[in-house]
Amino acid sequence: MQYLGEIISLLVAVSWTAGAIFADVASHRIGSVNLNIIRMAFAILFLAAILFVFTGSPLPLYTDGKTLFWFALSGIVGFVFGDFCLFNAYVRIGSLYGQLLMTLAPPIAGIAGFMMLGEKLAPTSLLAMTVTLSGIGITILSKDSDSRLPVLKLPLSGVLYGIGAGLGQGVGLVLSKIGMEHYTASMPSDAASGLLSAMPFAGTFIRVVTGIIGFSLIIMLKKESRSLQNALKDRTAMVCCLITTLLGPVIGVSLSLMAVQHTSAGIASTLMGLTPVMILIPYSVYAKQRITLKEVAGTFITVAGVALFFLL
Repeated sequence: MQYLGEIISLLVAVSWTAGAIFADVASHRIGSVNLNIIRMAFAILFLAAILFVFTGSPLPLYTDGKTLFWFALSGIVGFVFGDFCLFNAYVRIGSLYGQLLMTLAPPIAGIAGFMMLGEKLAPTSLLAMTVTLSGIGITILSKDSDSRLPVLKLPLSGVLYGIGAGLGQGVGLVLSKIGMEHYTASMPSDAASGLLSAMPFAGTFIRVVTGIIGFSLIIMLKKESRSLQNALKDRTAMVCCLITTLLGPVIGVSLSLMAVQHTSAGIASTLMGLTPVMILIPYSVYAKQRITLKEVAGTFITVAGVALFFLL
């Protein structure tokens, strides 16, 4: 089907938009680390069930050492580092600004794809990056009333976490694409269609297992097991975690791996990067926060810059 990868990428953007709102609620209630480990636990159950339906086994089949390595590395970069940064950004600056900074992921994915996969990088990339950064700057900077110089209107820690989230997702996506290539090569030539259809879910399963191990280590090092126990008693947070899991690691991430099978990592990331535009109205309703014309303009300029990065 023509443009299948692009259509799937748009569905990912819709899924992540809704998931971001629920994740924002949960992260404020129980904290980013607890949210991550709970949703990873949910994700393992969902993905195991999906794999069982498609392949008859709850575990990924025909994975070799290279496949496991690249998906595990992607899980560390994308989930443990990237999502840790993302949900900490939600706590500090909210999902609207967190998703805005996530627009750094497509350019980062493009650069990583160029360096690691030899994917084409347009000569206009520098211009596109400038436009993207300008849009972000318009949104998160304001003029100081005394010096008239631009100053950051958000907590610096939240902005740094948002940048880290974009870095984790961009590089993690490319690492996943490498994992998918090795997984495809390890599949038997006569593999059933169910096995082939389940490959993105199997790849996500490996990433999630790596993620839950990583977040478990963080909880043990921070000695916050009691905090996790209290989080499990928060029914509202648990419902939000469940929905976030379905829209994020299960549907969203699995579809993102499916998308990069049918189009380049850069184009897929560009369309997935529409989340900051899609989230403007839902976030303003949820947070009861007025979205200014400057923020809307900055968001559209940012997304336009991302599109220029890959489409010129």
